[in-house]
Amino acid sequence: MSDHKHEHGEACGCGHDHDHEHEEFVLTLTNEQGEDVEMVFVETFDIGEKLYALLLERENPEADGIILRMEEEDEEMVLYNIEDEEEWKAVEEAYNNLLAQQE
Repeated sequence: MSDHKHEHGEACGCGHDHDHEHEEFVLTLTNEQGEDVEMVFVETFDIGEKLYALLLERENPEADGIILRMEEEDEEMVLYNIEDEEEWKAVEEAYNNLLAQQE
């Protein structure tokens, strides 16, 4: 997915307590081909002090998902691509461990 940040507020599905019922949270990202793709928040997980979100394509949930880092800015959650190789390795390992625990 392209370099894209997305802000969201109370209906974010980010795992934080916003006093709302759980609803599907959909956002649109732009892929490498410049096409808009609707993505659905599946889950969030922490690694140390950082929060990450797993997103899947809304129209193709069997496709590989993406993991983005979530950061709070001005009381809004913003999504960022993981650019650092070391950070990506830690995220990949933590996510694989999370999957293994769910099995």
